[in-house]
Amino acid sequence: MDRKIEERLKLLQEVAARLALRREDLVAAAGEDIGAPCRVAGIEVDLAMEHLRTMEVEVPHVEGKSPYGTVAAIFPYDAAPVMLARVGGAAILGGNRFRFSFSSLTFCTARVISEVVAPFPEFEPVVGLDNRSFGEQCVRDPQVRVLFISGGGEVGAVYARQAQAFDKLFFAGPSGLPPVILFRDSPLDKAVPFVVRRAFLNGGQYCTTLKRAYIHREIYEEARKLILAQMEEIRVGDPGDPLTWIGPIKVERTRALLDRALAALGHPQFLVPFQRNGEWQGPFLVETPEPPEVELFGPFLALVPVAGDQEAVTRILGSRYPFLVSWFGTPPPGAKDALTKTFGMVYDNPDFLFTPLRLPFGGKGESGWILENTDGELVKRDGAFIYSAELVRG
Repeated sequence: MDRKIEERLKLLQEVAARLALRREDLVAAAGEDIGAPCRVAGIEVDLAMEHLRTMEVEVPHVEGKSPYGTVAAIFPYDAAPVMLARVGGAAILGGNRFRFSFSSLTFCTARVISEVVAPFPEFEPVVGLDNRSFGEQCVRDPQVRVLFISGGGEVGAVYARQAQAFDKLFFAGPSGLPPVILFRDSPLDKAVPFVVRRAFLNGGQYCTTLKRAYIHREIYEEARKLILAQMEEIRVGDPGDPLTWIGPIKVERTRALLDRALAALGHPQFLVPFQRNGEWQGPFLVETPEPPEVELFGPFLALVPVAGDQEAVTRILGSRYPFLVSWFGTPPPGAKDALTKTFGMVYDNPDFLFTPLRLPFGGKGESGWILENTDGELVKRDGAFIYSAELVRG
């Protein structure tokens, strides 16, 4: 192995060790900043540490290739430790510098992470600068060759107009309402816990959390009964309580998106009691013929009965935001290929709670893209990608 790569691996392991020392501080910071439950925030840090400790498995993606220079990223308000490990770890492994800013909503988290990486000049945290100003600086700075951004479609459009400033521009756009399909032969003992937990994990404040479940009518009543039983696990409360799944929804924009989505439902049937009192929101479990196609974060899940397996597939293939899809059971003929072609990330009978960090990431269409500058021409592509493979030349 190249000596420089060995040195980078050692550096990343040192960052992981420093994350471990500040684990409880990061958990407390996430609760203070955005109301993240301590169980969730703790798992985020654990995943980040493990990812950084095992970066050696990604060496084949960077061997014999050259760095871009400075890779920059604007962190969203959720999962900052995961962003540090996933994007930052890949950037450093490839020999780049990593410059990153934080959401203005995560002041406490920004302070702790900045202290974690302080001994390593390869990491350049920027604190106290709003994301718009940070992005403008990146556009003007010729050293920044790659930029990661996320947010609503309007954010992607703003940066797309300035993509010539970079060699690569990554946009993680809105995930909309990520769907899951329960086909007629779904193993409900595995499917139901996944659906409920993935919908309400961290109050549904990840782009990968589920928002709609299409369920074959022949198993619908049984699935509905099991889902309602599983909902007893989903507790709203103090983020410091290890039994809490949904803490206070502190982000005003998230509450506004929930308001819009609930209003667009018209007259849904709510299946469990919920709260709507300032920061205390949800869980919203509804039954509806068809949920609205909107951008949405927050603790929301719509159950949609369908007459058959093919109908479920057909109804989601037209998704405005084809970010990810999950399913349980056996897809009808041709459906797996069609879903894989349409969506960025595809999970076939998944068995995880948190999305494994080494799975490829990225959506398609309006839910995400990469603009790559090739000989002065911008080439647009989409779909799931591996970070370390994208952050080196050649």
